Order: sequence, then structure tokens, then C-alpha cells
Amino acid sequence: MELRRKIQMLLAAPDYRPLRRAELARRLGLSASERREFRRVLEQMLQAGEVVRVRQDRFVLPAEADLVVGRVQFNPKGYAFVIPEPPAETEEGGEPSVTAFARDIFVAEEDTGTALPDDKVVVRLFRDRRQRRRQPDLPAGRIIRVLERAHPTVVGTLQQTRHFQYVVPDDPRFIRDIYVQPHPEARVGHKVVVRLADWVNRHVNPEGTIVEVLGPAEAPGVDVLAIIRKYHLPQEFSPQARAEAERLPESVSIAGRRDFRDEFIITIDPDDAKDFDDAVQVHELPGGGWRLGVHIADVSHYVKIGGALDREAQARGNSVYLVDRVLPMLPEKLSNNLCSLRPREDRLTMSVLIDFDRHLRVRHTEFVQGVIRSRHRLTYRQAFALLSESPPRHAGSDEKSCLAIELHRMWGLARRLREQRIEQGALMLEFPEVKVQLDVQGRPVAIEKLEYDISHQLIEEFMLAANEAVAKRIARAEVPTIYRIHEEPDVEKLEDFRAYAQSFGFKVGDVTHRHELQKLLEHVHRRPEQYAINLALLRSLKRALYSARCAGHYGLAKKYYTHFTSPIRRYADLVVHRILRAVLGLDNEMPGYSLQQLARIARHVSETERIADEAEEESVELKKIEFFQRQLETGRLTTMDAVVCGVRNFGFFVELPETLVQGLVHVSTLEDDFYHFDETREQLVGKRTRRVIKVGDKLRVRVARVDVFKRQIDFRVVRTAH
Repeated sequence: MELRRKIQMLLAAPDYRPLRRAELARRLGLSASERREFRRVLEQMLQAGEVVRVRQDRFVLPAEADLVVGRVQFNPKGYAFVIPEPPAETEEGGEPSVTAFARDIFVAEEDTGTALPDDKVVVRLFRDRRQRRRQPDLPAGRIIRVLERAHPTVVGTLQQTRHFQYVVPDDPRFIRDIYVQPHPEARVGHKVVVRLADWVNRHVNPEGTIVEVLGPAEAPGVDVLAIIRKYHLPQEFSPQARAEAERLPESVSIAGRRDFRDEFIITIDPDDAKDFDDAVQVHELPGGGWRLGVHIADVSHYVKIGGALDREAQARGNSVYLVDRVLPMLPEKLSNNLCSLRPREDRLTMSVLIDFDRHLRVRHTEFVQGVIRSRHRLTYRQAFALLSESPPRHAGSDEKSCLAIELHRMWGLARRLREQRIEQGALMLEFPEVKVQLDVQGRPVAIEKLEYDISHQLIEEFMLAANEAVAKRIARAEVPTIYRIHEEPDVEKLEDFRAYAQSFGFKVGDVTHRHELQKLLEHVHRRPEQYAINLALLRSLKRALYSARCAGHYGLAKKYYTHFTSPIRRYADLVVHRILRAVLGLDNEMPGYSLQQLARIARHVSETERIADEAEEESVELKKIEFFQRQLETGRLTTMDAVVCGVRNFGFFVELPETLVQGLVHVSTLEDDFYHFDETREQLVGKRTRRVIKVGDKLRVRVARVDVFKRQIDFRVVRTAH
């Protein structure tokens, strides 16, 4: 039996009493030659948090000493939560060796020790009720040991007092400044990267060494570069990955593939996209049915498991789309060239063909290796413009009329698929995107809201259908894979959301029933409050993630669901492609993935997805703030529509529907009256005029103040909107 497992079984035995290292070795009956390996394995288990050292240098399982291992997440106010680690993995077929603690653990600021954001820590649980008074509904504890620093470096702004220099971290969760020695190239106000020294005493600030000077905070490009460093995003590919990419042939071999090159296949993507993962086509079948063809770039043909490109793609997990650049998962030769389904070029695909009858029942599904030649590369704007016009009665000789007819045929199927999903309970959470237009120096010149229109919905429905078809096929084969799951929400959070929606004046039923959520979402559709309501609901739901277990997708109302349609930019999709090929018998030489490997990959790509989302959102928010700061600097203040989205005793928060920007209107700037806060109704009431300011009110505002460091915008009311 494996040594690690022997140690775990000994420590878990009912009659076990804490033993020292040498006593453990004797109880295990280890020979002198085996003890070196024993010391190495025991140290690994300590670092992983699988065992812990207690008083008098004795070893126990964490649960036996009221200890839990997890990752710490800080709030900018100083307190933190420890998110327990999942159970330790065992050999294939074995059960987890350590039972995971089920709930997050609250840690007060004074109990965080020397932990920093995302560190792996050991927390000792409190059993005294008085020590849990701050969060009575959650277990509480004290961090007693840092097992592993999440990141060796921190990004921040260099500042100076009369006697010393320090760096203020960009991440507001770092509540301590970092003392540094002067650097010859760094000046006060520069963005810098600091390598942290060992921090062992929480009563003094951490120290570090400046290892990179990014430049003046206001210099073009430095802001986004700081985000790249903050989130530790890779910019360059390894020499091995670049060399492997360069060795790939430019020509396409179509041997053994179904030829779709003469069929009417198109791509629809954002204006600035270059990595075209997916192409689509629709045929009408006799009897009123349809055949949907979803053709996905066959990245698995080029990126072989275990190679340099595969290792790099797995480490990155996904592409990252920042406001001014893309950090791709694969080198440009693949992402923008060989794998990208560019128009009028032969490209290899994994294709999903789904036959629907006139009642939208799936009658047949086929998965094939294909080769396509995309007829058109459309942007969403172009597709929407064609769909907004009445379709031609007959296909003319010009390409535009043919394209319009095909698009309307596609939307005819997509619209019905969408209606069917709603009937089955899917939640239609629509989020318009914001595009910040930059000049050549990277400065924001305009903010544009991109509506989620029917051109987006068309592609979404086809991708959902393909993803579900693949998940069902692999599940039917009883082969392990990576699923995209979305677990049932917590009832308490749904009730909090219900109260929030009611504050807008909406009548809301029992939101634990899916149809009540659907009714609310339909009611707020295209209303000014839609974005705020959708965002609040999203925050009350659990985060969708990747998992090796099939747990269903709550938001989509699907039992089987995976990600298959974006292998150029998501590693999970690439893994699913490989598994599908093995299920279909297309790649018998490919080694299979164990359940433990897939669980490990799923956790990793879920984390890289979270990091990418945060970095992308922060880069956009940063440019939004800069946009309004430039308004103040130039004096060109624009009057904008706003909706009240929250009321407090110190003022009220507004959201600008056209830019999706939120900010505060401080009560001191309301010059028409003196306002008091009605806490029961959550509204401000004028003492003289009796004017009421409440959630949902429409106003006209201008920017009043911008705090770049705190990422906050204050507005001033110009007048009430009519």
C-alpha cells in the first residue's frame, strides 16, 4: 500500500493518539532505508495540509484538532473567509482521504495572522460562541499557519514619507502597505512590482524588494500592464511552445474527413475578433424539421496531449480579453490562423449535426471530423442589420440576399429553441457588454453599450445545443469528462434577492420556484432596472464552474452540459474534444484521462476562468474611471441619464444605463433641500419639499469627483429625468 495512504490510515484510526515523527515511523514498521522516503512524504503532506503538527511536535489529521485547510479570501475592510480545500485525491478508484469541511469560515481581522489574499492556510475553529459573535451563522476561527503563499509578488504604487518608502498595493484586499528599499529607477507615483520577503509578525508591515518598475501610473499602457502583473498573467509563450507551433504545417490535410466545403456555412463574431472557434449552418428537412450544423475548430488535431503547446495551454487555462489586448491561450499561429475558421480558407473541424423534427424533438445526432470553407465572416452588427430587415422572397443572384435568407432560416430555428428552453425553465439573464473605445495611446474616448440582440441569441442557442449534445453522448458512453455545472442556489440568498427586487416596487413571488424568477426577469426586460435586477440575481446564484461530476446546470435547466464550442480559448473545451474523439473511436492511441486528472484540471481551469474574469472586468472599469476623470480634467462635463439603485443615510447610488457605470450621489450635494433617511422604506425624504428619492427613480447627473485609487466615481444631480 502506498506510504501516504498508510500514514493517513494510521492517523485516522479510532485508537490513534498523537505521535512524533520517529514514533510514527516505528508504528508503521518502516526500515531504515524507508525512513528517508517517509520523511519526504510526511513533509509533502504537511505542506498540502493533509496532516498538521500540533503541540510537542506531534502529528494529527486536521479534523482531529479542529483545524481546517483552505484558501483565504480577504474583504477590503480587513476581515476574511477561509474557503476549505476539497478532499485530498487518492489513486484511481479510491475514496478521498480527508473529509472536506463543508462551510466557509469567518476570520476577524485580528485573527488573520500573517496571511495574504489567496494564501493556503490552516485555520483553527472556535468552539466558544462568544468568539463567533460577528458572524453567528458561520463557523469562525483563527489562522494559525500559512502553508503556501499564493503569489510571491505584489503590484502597487510607490509612495514616500519623510524617512522611508513604501508601496500601496493596487489590490484593495491587501490592507497593509509594504516597506521597500529605494530602487534606482523607481520614483514616487510609479507603478512597481514588489517581491515579498518572509512576513512573520503581523504587528509590523510586510517588507519587500522592488523587482520591476512599470513606469508612471498615468503613462499610456502602464495601467493595463499593472493589471497583467497583478493577476500574474503570462504574456510570452515558452520557447518550446513557440517552436512546436512553428513546426506545424501550413497546409490542411482532409484525408478521412467529411467535406463540408461546398455548403453554406458562416461565422458570426464580435467586430474585433480574430479567433473564430465556431461556424454554423441550418438546413430545412422534409416534414418541417431542421438539421443544425455546428462546426468547431479542431484544435485537438494540432495540440497533442502532453506536448509543449498542451502544457502551456493547460497552465493558462483560457485566453484573457483585456480592454486593449488579448492574452491568448495558444500562440497566434494557431489561435488566429491554423485553427481560426477564417472565411474562404479550408479549416479542420469537429462537427456536430443535429436533426430536429417540427416539434423540436432531437431525432438524430452525428459527430464527425470535418473540413469546412466558411462562406462569410459576419460581425454581430452585420448579422443584426440583416435580421432586422424583412427576408427577400426569393434568393437573388447577389450574395447579400442569399445571406439574408440563410440568416432568417437560422433565426427561425434559434428562436424556437430559445422558446423551448424558457418553457423548460431556463433563466434568461441577459447582460449587455460595454466596449471602451481607446485612442492610439490607449486613452478612453468613448463608452459604448453593446446590446445582447437576436444575432447573439442565434449563436448562443446553437452553441448550447451542441454543448448539450456532446455532454449527453459522452455521458451515455459512461466515460469521465469535464462538465460545466451550475448548482442549485441557497434559499437564503434567493430570499435576499427577493427583498432587493421588491425595493424597486416589483411584486415578486416565491423565488425558490424557477417560474417566479422567470416571471420577474420577463417583467423587467428592457426596463431601466433590468441590468441591476439581473446582476443582483446573478450574485445570489452560485458560480458556474467546471467539474468532473455531472451535477446539472441550474441556470440553463439542463441535466447534461459541457463546454465544447471554444477550444481555441478554453482548455476545458480542448479536453472535451479529446474525450469525444476517444468515445467515437477516432483516436484510439490517445491516453484516457482518469477521474482524478479531470477533477484536478476542472479545479484549475475554474480558477483561471475566475482570474481572467476579474482581470477583464478590472481593465474595463479602470478605463471607465479614466474616461470620467478626463471629463473633469477638460471641463467637458456630459449630462447623463441615471437610475437610483441603492439608498443610504449618506446619499444614494446611481447607475448609468448607457455605460453601466455606478457611482454615489452624496447627500451633501443635494442643494434643493435637507434630506433625512427613512431606513424602513430605504429612501431619502426632503424636510421642506417632502421630495422622495428611492430605488428606481430616474435622474440626470454629471460627474462630480473621481477617486482613481479607490476606483470610485461621485455624481451630482442636474435634474430629475422626465
